[in-house]
Amino acid sequence: MKFSNTLETSATPEKIWEIWTDVNSWSVWDTELHDSYLESPFKLGATGKLVPKTGTTSKFTITQFTPGKSYTFTVQLPLCHLNVRRYLTIEEGNVYFTHEVSFKGLLAFLFGWLLGNKFKQVLPGVMENIREIAEAESRRNRYLERTPD
Repeated sequence: MKFSNTLETSATPEKIWEIWTDVNSWSVWDTELHDSYLESPFKLGATGKLVPKTGTTSKFTITQFTPGKSYTFTVQLPLCHLNVRRYLTIEEGNVYFTHEVSFKGLLAFLFGWLLGNKFKQVLPGVMENIREIAEAESRRNRYLERTPD
């Protein structure tokens, strides 16, 4: 199972990247998380934990990393990998951000059914939360840049 959601934003790519890589704040915009944290700096091979509102705590590893552009984190499930890939694209001056979820492995069908359907249902709202936070912060920063001291 694989699905994704892409949104356009007026925020800068740097602002989206900042939100995405602030693991300790993921629960601010991800409605399914109670808590999350990283055990080392955000880079390839870094590990962390996800504490969902329901279910068990999961360990994740950053398995793909292109600074400022994209990353993937992977959660090892029994006979399956849950991969969450987040990436930015800029087309004709417009900024897009994408959140992609995939299950791979022998039991991908099972975990796709158990977890994937819920993830797919909440993903549009989660993405909208990111956009709202990023655009509000970008508007605030533009205002502060124009306001004399």
